[in-house]
Amino acid sequence: MTHLDYPILTSGYPLGSSAGLVAAFEWLGLPYRLTRVDMFGEMRTEAYRRLNARVETPFLVLTDGRILTETMAIALWLEQRDPENRISFESGTREADRMHQLMAFINTSFTASFIPLWAALEAEGMDHGAKDTLREFGRHMVTRRHEQLEELVGNDPYLVGDKPTLADAIFVGVARWADFHEVVERGRYPRIEALRHRLETDPAFEFALAIEGGDQALGGGAMKGVVPLEELMHAAGPMV
Repeated sequence: MTHLDYPILTSGYPLGSSAGLVAAFEWLGLPYRLTRVDMFGEMRTEAYRRLNARVETPFLVLTDGRILTETMAIALWLEQRDPENRISFESGTREADRMHQLMAFINTSFTASFIPLWAALEAEGMDHGAKDTLREFGRHMVTRRHEQLEELVGNDPYLVGDKPTLADAIFVGVARWADFHEVVERGRYPRIEALRHRLETDPAFEFALAIEGGDQALGGGAMKGVVPLEELMHAAGPMV
């Protein structure tokens, strides 16, 4: 069986939600390697499909070669390796419950609200009327979810308390999609805006964005190197 010295996280570009998980690894300080995946090219090949049949990022290759897919599953894997509660909270506490609630909302309702916008952008052969309908529906859904999240965000610096947690990691990778699709005016939701500014200027997320862009960057030392996708294909085994 394959044995890796460190787990390998796949991070999609451009604008991959997985950038938030890169920040989470950095906040936690857990050693890992990274594989960049072009979501409009490499991810759509048959070779990639053998790694993840759902043709998505992120996924995590564990040290025994097994593949763990889905953002929430990877986040919970990180939580289980956070005994000092750097990016999470003690199980059963009010803070842990709130973090899990926010993680679930952001990973499902908030993230999914962008699906019509991505579908309209990526659709080939779809007529303009259908695309306009998707965009209109997407703008409505994204606005609604922003309104709901604005109500959920409290007065603390981060989503749960005074430190960035897994909930913030899941949020920050996706929040920038609103800018890309030009669907929510910056500043319209002041609590979300303040949170975004705090997270997007955090050194860990700035590092994640630099790596996403293919730049040479120095993080906090947790990232132990970039693994080419071709090499990852030989290291990875079956999905969990």
